[in-house]
Amino acid sequence: MNRSGSPPPPGTDAAADAAALKIGGTARLVPLDAGKAEAWLADLARRAEAEDCPRLLALLARTGDADRARLGAVLDLSSHLNAVMLSSPDFLERLFDTEPRARIAEIIASLGTLPVAGASESETMALLRQAKREVALLVALRELFGAADGRETTADLSDLAEGAVGAAVRFALLDLHNREKLALPDPAHPEKGCGLFVLGMGKLGGRELNYSSDIDLIVFFDPDVAAIPDPDEAVEMFSKLVRRLIRMIGERTGDGYVFRTDLRLRPDPGAMPLAIPVPAAITYYEASGRNWERAAMIKARVVAGDAQAGAAFLDEITPFVWRKYLDFAAIAEIQSMKDRIDRHRGFDGIGVAGHNVKLGPGGIREVEFFAQTQQLIAGGRAPELRLRRTEETLSALAGGGWITPGVATELTGSYWFLRRVEHAIQMVADEQTHTLPEDAEGLERVARLSGFADLAGFSESLLPTLTRVEALFSSLFAQRTEPDDALPKVGGFLGGEDEAGVAAYLAGLGFQRPGDIARILRGWGAGRVRATRAEATRRQLAIVLPALLEAFAKAEDPDAAMAAFDGFVSRLPAGLQFFSLLASNPRLLDLLALVISAAPRLAETISHRPHVFDALLDPAFYREVPTADLMAERLSAFLADSDGYEERLVRLRLFASEQKFLVGARLLSGAIEGEVAGAVYSAIADVVLAAAFDAVEKEFARVHGTVPGGRAALLGMGRLGSHELTEGSDVDLLLLYDHDEGAEESVGARPLATTTYYSRLTQRLIAALTAPMGEGILYEVDFRLRPSGNKGPLATHLGAFRRYQENEAWTWERMALTRSRPIAGDASMQTQAEATVREILALPRDPVAMRQDVAAMRARIARDKPARGALDLKLIAGGLIDLEFIAQWAILAGHVPPALIGRPTAEVLRALEVAGVLPNGNFPLILGSSADAYTRIIQLTRLGPGHAHTVEALPRGLSERVAEALGLASPEAIEPTVATTAAAVNETFTRLLPMDREDGV
Repeated sequence: MNRSGSPPPPGTDAAADAAALKIGGTARLVPLDAGKAEAWLADLARRAEAEDCPRLLALLARTGDADRARLGAVLDLSSHLNAVMLSSPDFLERLFDTEPRARIAEIIASLGTLPVAGASESETMALLRQAKREVALLVALRELFGAADGRETTADLSDLAEGAVGAAVRFALLDLHNREKLALPDPAHPEKGCGLFVLGMGKLGGRELNYSSDIDLIVFFDPDVAAIPDPDEAVEMFSKLVRRLIRMIGERTGDGYVFRTDLRLRPDPGAMPLAIPVPAAITYYEASGRNWERAAMIKARVVAGDAQAGAAFLDEITPFVWRKYLDFAAIAEIQSMKDRIDRHRGFDGIGVAGHNVKLGPGGIREVEFFAQTQQLIAGGRAPELRLRRTEETLSALAGGGWITPGVATELTGSYWFLRRVEHAIQMVADEQTHTLPEDAEGLERVARLSGFADLAGFSESLLPTLTRVEALFSSLFAQRTEPDDALPKVGGFLGGEDEAGVAAYLAGLGFQRPGDIARILRGWGAGRVRATRAEATRRQLAIVLPALLEAFAKAEDPDAAMAAFDGFVSRLPAGLQFFSLLASNPRLLDLLALVISAAPRLAETISHRPHVFDALLDPAFYREVPTADLMAERLSAFLADSDGYEERLVRLRLFASEQKFLVGARLLSGAIEGEVAGAVYSAIADVVLAAAFDAVEKEFARVHGTVPGGRAALLGMGRLGSHELTEGSDVDLLLLYDHDEGAEESVGARPLATTTYYSRLTQRLIAALTAPMGEGILYEVDFRLRPSGNKGPLATHLGAFRRYQENEAWTWERMALTRSRPIAGDASMQTQAEATVREILALPRDPVAMRQDVAAMRARIARDKPARGALDLKLIAGGLIDLEFIAQWAILAGHVPPALIGRPTAEVLRALEVAGVLPNGNFPLILGSSADAYTRIIQLTRLGPGHAHTVEALPRGLSERVAEALGLASPEAIEPTVATTAAAVNETFTRLLPMDREDGV
């Protein structure tokens, strides 16, 4: 009896079945060269005989057998499959007993038993490669014979990759455990509780892996699991594990390779380690994640390692991937990604020879982008669209009415046809390519592997498929990318028919380059910018245009103002509402012209949300000075129907942006002055930060529970703490917490140690405030005023805070506390934190040493950060720092009441002026009024272009507004006035805080 057992008696049905391969399928494969196919079959017969494969040998002897003919075609058409069959004919011999699908499942299941006890790394690698070679042959034969479609092929290949990665990860984890680098809770199941998990991305994540695909992986780990003995070494340890994984899976040995691996989809691959701690990843995605990374995460799936940790991570980044609202730029980025691919690859049309069926026009990527774009648009509100597989997504889109059933059916059929062609291209030589050959023979080979009798039939199917896909994909972006020049022109200036007349009119208004301005107007009229493509928009523009031109003609440089407005118009997502508003309310034009020409920060807000101009129509707008209570009332109403954490963050951004715009508009119009603006900007921050902290706390507690007796309070520091924020100010924050004595960890689904809990809570808060959503960021955040600065933990226990301030803090740290106040968190904790700060600041200090410390700090700043111009009011000698230091010293020294802790600088200085401690001398007591003047200048200049440190660098309209705020006749008087004030302040500072030591530090 041979290894296959005794054959059944000849002439029986069982004998016929035993003599046939169990591949199945009815596809007919045609070789390129029948003679060569026969020669290859003879070679295979010799190998079958040598390897004791009698039934395969018998099959090859039957010249009329259909399976024999198909094997011959495969041998002729694919050098890769040829090599596998000739080297391992036993793979085919097994198919007389076992169906390929069952054998594939058996092999993949065997990977789950790896590593074998006592097996070396090289032995494990050999087993993985053997499994890959056999599965690769079987899935190819099933698809080529017509026994399986692309759905089964891609799923089998994906399962193979997942099994291989899992086996390699288990081997590496056990090795770390045996070397006492890890303390696995269950070595029999190494993944369980190990903390490390591998995400399969792209086609692996979607179980759509192509025949010769590499696999996209990202490796993360939870640094807080008990299995990691030394968290400080975890990044290096797990990064080494990842390198080992890559070698075990991807290194080409005498047995071949398993899968090429690609880790470039991980966050910031140029800077991040190969294994990334979960907190770092969460911070990255929430603060810096880009739209293409959101799209990539749609398919992310845990394929190896700690499944529980992986599931928790994917749940935690759900708000990053699935947003309730999406800005236009995110959708445009999908088109931009495709455009960049086309430019990089040189794609410029549809064809057969040399066409890339994945990335080229009409290719696989366009079907995937079509589905993912719709998911990004709608997936936040429609969880049923949160699917990984392309076909399933298209079906769900049709089911939800986002696309028609016909489009879904057409794209699905096209997708699988293109995947079949892609596999045929790759089966030739097992190369990771998606490009059809240029030569006729190569094309004929791919055509026949794709199931066609010849190239002509293949081309007749491929070209219409590519054309249909390209048309459907392009339809997604047609309204966004193609101006409708066919719409009729409206408005005499916009049509450009009378160029000479238009130029003369513009010159008469005062424009120095009327030809350039006329070209801008013609561009608007031709719909060359997105905002003016609609006929209705151009009609409204034509109505308002004469008044608009007159308004911009009043600017100091009308041509520059119009150029700036053109840039503003080009950023508008749509123009109808905006131009209709102006047409109905021409009195807004002067303010608009000032905003566009002098206040780019405000212009940016209008360009994204033109409806903010609506508030300027309210007669109460110029009289109202919103209080914190009024802000809180409005925010509460705005958030009332918000749906979940992510939408709450979006609405906070919208509210803050719009409210800050209204403050800036009031300030620019002269309705309020700088000292009032600082209070209102701070009130906006107060209510928004309180709402954000409340949302973050609740969302964090949902995952990690709460700490017994835990209380936290957020303190505003710096300009926020003293009610002096400006447009665009960072917010300085400090988080203090307390909890029941003996509380060691939170109580919840994923408990954390108390210190970790509050540090992670603070990280989540930072991410919530700084994540660049479609509506921008909420605030830039700075926590460096915490104990020990950047070296200390993000969150500070109240007791530790007190001890540090009493025993270790520098004078400058106590000075910072004079501008602190609680703004959010538990009410009792806010009260306790405020009392603690007052007690710390009331501690007795050496007045001489304190005076010298303040003076030395000012000297060091003067040495290290010289002023950059006459209006660099923070840094000039006698500038804002001098006044702030005097005020902070006055509180520390007890010269003013403790009630002034956290009050504006001018208010503290006025109290100091009447305290009887100022030195005698022949200089005016101008501290409070000087602070007011500086505040007025800074609040206005912060609306203007960045880095404007002289009057000359300011737009004329803005410098005129500054002069008005100071009661000066013209902008030319600003710098002399500042110089006089600074000299007096500098003299006051020197008399109050003389520099008695020489080090200046």
